[in-house]
Amino acid sequence: MRITVIEHEAEAGLGYLAGWLGLACDVVRPYLGEEIPARPADGLIVLGGAAAAWEDERSPWQPATRDLLRRAVDEATPTLAVCLGAQLLTMACGGTVERGANGLEVGAREVVALPAAASDRLLSGAGRAVAVQYHQDAMTRLPDGAVPLMTGSQYPNQAYRLGAVAWAVQFHPEATPEIFASWTEESGLEAADELNAEVKAAEGALVATWRPMAEAFAEVVRAGGRV
Repeated sequence: MRITVIEHEAEAGLGYLAGWLGLACDVVRPYLGEEIPARPADGLIVLGGAAAAWEDERSPWQPATRDLLRRAVDEATPTLAVCLGAQLLTMACGGTVERGANGLEVGAREVVALPAAASDRLLSGAGRAVAVQYHQDAMTRLPDGAVPLMTGSQYPNQAYRLGAVAWAVQFHPEATPEIFASWTEESGLEAADELNAEVKAAEGALVATWRPMAEAFAEVVRAGGRV
C-alpha cells in the first residue's frame, strides 16, 4: 500500500505524519517541477501551503491538484486534505473558499467535534481538542453532501467528510513545533515567540489527539476504502 502526497512547498512537509502513517509515501513536489499524477496510489494526502486555493498563477499546479482531488472523491480513494489541501478539495467539489473575514487564525487553537464526528472513522475520538492553525482563508461553503465534523470559534468549518473516505481538515495535524516555528520565522509575525511557545507547550496534546487520527486514516487506506 502506498500513499500519494502532494507537497506544495518544502517548509510544509509531512511532519508528524511521516512517522505516524506506517505506509510508504510517494511525495510529489510540483514546486520542483514534478508532475501531478493523473490518479493517486492507494491513498492521497494533499498538504498545506502559502498560496490561496484560487491563486493558480502563483502555484500553476493547483488546477491539476484539484482534478486529482475530484477524481479521488469520485473513485472513493482514501483522501486526507490539510489546510490549503482542504481548501482545494472544497473548490474542486463545488464549495467556496474566500479570504477569511475574521483574520489570521494562528497558533494552538481549540477545535470542537460536532455530533457527526462521534461515528466518524478518523475523528470519533477527537472531542474538544487543540490543533495547530495557520491560515487566513476560509472554507465558507462546503461541497454538497459534505458532513461537518469539527468547528471552531474563529472559523466554523474546521473539518468535514465528503463521501465515505475523503476528509478535509483546516488545521495542521502534521505540524510539529519545529515546523510551526519555521512558518512564524518566515512570516515575521510580531507574536512569533509567544505563538511558538504555545504550540510547544501543546505538543503532548497534539500528539495524543492527531496520531490516532493519522493511524485511523492509514487503516482506511489498508482496507482499500471499504466502509
